[in-house]
Amino acid sequence: MSMIELDGAAGEGGGQILRTALSLSMITGQPFRITNIRAGRSRPGLLRQHLVAVQAAARICGADVGDVAVGAQTLAFVPGAIRAGDYAFAIGTAGSSTLVLQTVLPALLFAGQPSQLTVTGGTHNAMAPPSHFIERAYGRVLAAMGAEVDFTLRRFGFYPAGGGELVATVQPCAGLRALELTERGTRLHGYAESFVAGVPESVARRELECIGQGMGWGDAHLLCHRLPLEMGPGNVVLLTLEHQHVTEVFAGFGEKMVRAETVAKQTLERARRYIASGAAVSEWLADQLMLPMALAGAGSFTTDALSLHALTNAQVIARFLPVRFEFEAMGERHLVRVVSERLCGEDRQRSVGVFVGSC
Repeated sequence: MSMIELDGAAGEGGGQILRTALSLSMITGQPFRITNIRAGRSRPGLLRQHLVAVQAAARICGADVGDVAVGAQTLAFVPGAIRAGDYAFAIGTAGSSTLVLQTVLPALLFAGQPSQLTVTGGTHNAMAPPSHFIERAYGRVLAAMGAEVDFTLRRFGFYPAGGGELVATVQPCAGLRALELTERGTRLHGYAESFVAGVPESVARRELECIGQGMGWGDAHLLCHRLPLEMGPGNVVLLTLEHQHVTEVFAGFGEKMVRAETVAKQTLERARRYIASGAAVSEWLADQLMLPMALAGAGSFTTDALSLHALTNAQVIARFLPVRFEFEAMGERHLVRVVSERLCGEDRQRSVGVFVGSC
């Protein structure tokens, strides 16, 4: 196959361009070359978590990546066959374990046997979805599409220490089902949690009090968790909303010199925006949905906001798969459709197992 050429400076210019390309290169067998990796960031090039994502993808599919190191701004990735197995990858910093996991998990769905994936590093930091989001929100959507993935958080990993451990057990999947997720449905349950390690418990209680007042929740909906001291210092507050068709998780992270009430209010504001919009999914889950829906070949969802991150992701996905994304504003919501462009003829048939078939 010809090499797909990608510009890492395009759109939002972040690491998602690389991660999506790695995922889809593994699945489709299409090689790619990317330049200007993370050119839109203050520290361009591969950071440790991005390098581990490349190494993990290469190991799982036997790819040829040549010499690649932290700081690299150019990468050529030539994939081989996806291999099931028991894999473990260590970031060595507080870099996001969830983003590494999400890079390779879609490919393992198409392996011939079950796999287990263990990633150590950061599990709760402000620049990536926390593990609870992956399990409750992303994991629920995957299950609705026919994927069988079990997530286990064995240890929290806060910034800057890291040291967290996240495990995913992945069963092989014949193909993902298209999903129409335009309504969230009735709210079934809502609750807030605050986790603290090496931080006064009063911080957690102040966060929960603030969210309780904002949501009209009593003590039964406000859960305080003290973690072992060695997992800290760190603090995360999570606001979880379980609906008939979807679960959303909003997170805020404690920082030095930032009041607990400020962390809670920022988290509450994001949840309120989502609630008021009437959309099925939040801006953050919308980002995560795009790749699995594209693999299904069709589907739609409504979201409370469309980020440049999501728009850039759509462009990268379309370079690997015969799909296009349609975006439509609907008042406080945005409708996103995945449309298959699979056509008869050699020019449109690509070697993607979930797409190849009779027209």
